[in-house]
Amino acid sequence: MSNLKSSPAAAPETGWRKKAEEVSLPEVHRTIAVPKTLGFWRKLLAFSGPGYLVAVGYMDPGNWATDLAGGSAFGYTLLSVILLSNLMAILLQSLCAKLGIVTGRDLAQACRDHYSKPVAITLWVLCEIAICACDLAEVIGSAIALNLLFGLPLVWGVCLTALDVLVVLFLQNKGFRYIEALVISLILLIGGCFLMEIIFSRPEVAAVFGGFLPKLEIIKNPQMLFIAIGILGATVMPHNLYLHSSIVQTRKYEQTPAGKREAIKFATIDSTLALMFALFINAAILIVSAATFHTRGQHGVAEIQDAYKLLSPTLGVGLASVLFAVALLASGQNSTLTGTLAGQIVMEGFLNLRLRPWLRRLITRAIAIVPAVIVTAMYGESGTAKLLIISQVVLSLQLAFAVIPLILFTGDRRKMGEFVNPPWIKTLAWLTAGIIVLLNVKFLSDFSGLSGWLAKSF
Repeated sequence: MSNLKSSPAAAPETGWRKKAEEVSLPEVHRTIAVPKTLGFWRKLLAFSGPGYLVAVGYMDPGNWATDLAGGSAFGYTLLSVILLSNLMAILLQSLCAKLGIVTGRDLAQACRDHYSKPVAITLWVLCEIAICACDLAEVIGSAIALNLLFGLPLVWGVCLTALDVLVVLFLQNKGFRYIEALVISLILLIGGCFLMEIIFSRPEVAAVFGGFLPKLEIIKNPQMLFIAIGILGATVMPHNLYLHSSIVQTRKYEQTPAGKREAIKFATIDSTLALMFALFINAAILIVSAATFHTRGQHGVAEIQDAYKLLSPTLGVGLASVLFAVALLASGQNSTLTGTLAGQIVMEGFLNLRLRPWLRRLITRAIAIVPAVIVTAMYGESGTAKLLIISQVVLSLQLAFAVIPLILFTGDRRKMGEFVNPPWIKTLAWLTAGIIVLLNVKFLSDFSGLSGWLAKSF
């Protein structure tokens, strides 16, 4: 990140290299009114929604494999890592909301307006690669769920996920609230499924609470550390940072210091509550895996298909596997809905390039679906499992290039004015960035022999 320097032509009074050119997501920008006369709870309801669109990225299919592996191999121990990841996410997403509300720019636009054009283009390419990798995990997750539930071949399941483009277009034309309502409904479905799974698996309550306490063993045990890094790497998603900084601007709040301060408060409450729900989902996956597999000596359950096949026979509840697959399908579809929005935000924000929404989403979906179809057709289930892992590695590689600019922008008084991050927030933010970067570097170094591993696997 040492080359990410602003242009000498930057305006000192604003801190930006150039003025803002376009609003973010213009078709829904400031379309949801927030009347000043509303009380606290009704105003919170008016601001609620964007946080839940962000939260789906923290419970997408890319998280499932690491949570399953952590629970089956080490019981409840890695719950503390899920909690730490969630606290990091809460902090970073609150900074995204602040950036969007105060500056009127999403993170992609902020990068375009701050950095030189070559640097902005480089960041755009890296971000597009990350979005495609994330999209890939979501497409494969949905395809696996369709295969488990209906026996649909994986290739056809991958192709079927392209229909989400039509869903997003239809709902966005109706109003952004309709997209938020669908996403929240699917989150509640996922939560309901895993609440039933927890009831079926009957975990030890004391052991569960004990798992949320950090243990030195996680660092000392290489296998445990590896999965812990995987959980962290799969939790904080780069595209969520761009997404959140944009969709908070769908609310029509007062463009005054007081109005922005209130918007930041309610947006932060919204994302915090939503991410606590994501914490429940991720923790529930690990708890169910630990209570079902680890306690019975089945320590090698790491793949989604294996968990599906073993859940009902192990628990003696026929519905357990079905609920697991339904939750996976809801998770995959939810993530693809928000992924298409993130793709639009990134392309328009970095390039100021306006394509018709259907064309932009069709391009995004094609880029994710084509490699998924090829690998699925050639290698079947084993290939999709490896592709899921590769997608998480790519996401890990790109994360620093979204987190570091976010912290720099929100810590710059020229850009943020009175809303600049206070010293304690800056310290926490840089500590979070340091942990994420170091752990992801370690995660990537463990995959230094990836080419040979893939050759052997395939």
